[in-house]
Amino acid sequence: MKNATVYLMAVGYIAAGIMHLLFPRGYLRIMPAWVPAPLMAVYASGVIEILFALLLLPVATRAVAAWLIIVMLVAIFPANIQMVINFRDQHSRYLWLAIARLPLQLVLIWWAWYYTSAIK
Repeated sequence: MKNATVYLMAVGYIAAGIMHLLFPRGYLRIMPAWVPAPLMAVYASGVIEILFALLLLPVATRAVAAWLIIVMLVAIFPANIQMVINFRDQHSRYLWLAIARLPLQLVLIWWAWYYTSAIK
């Protein structure tokens, strides 16, 4: 099971990274104002997601990749908070969804942490 779900995780991050590269405008909307060069940050985060996902695949780099994904998830958390703020200010009917994404980050961190172990 552990080996099967790592491929699911990798595919998810590759897909998310590709979305950053193909549709950056959606990600720019949730970029906090204090982030310098926001378009470059969106593209960089997409490339990073793809790279870290690919590093999950070989057993030799899996634990390091999992730790890097945890760091990445913490680093992008302000964008999720910005999404909540934006949706609140816009009176979006999807505010509940933006709020629900916040604890989802903890689930994603736990999932990545699962692969930090040296035991394969």
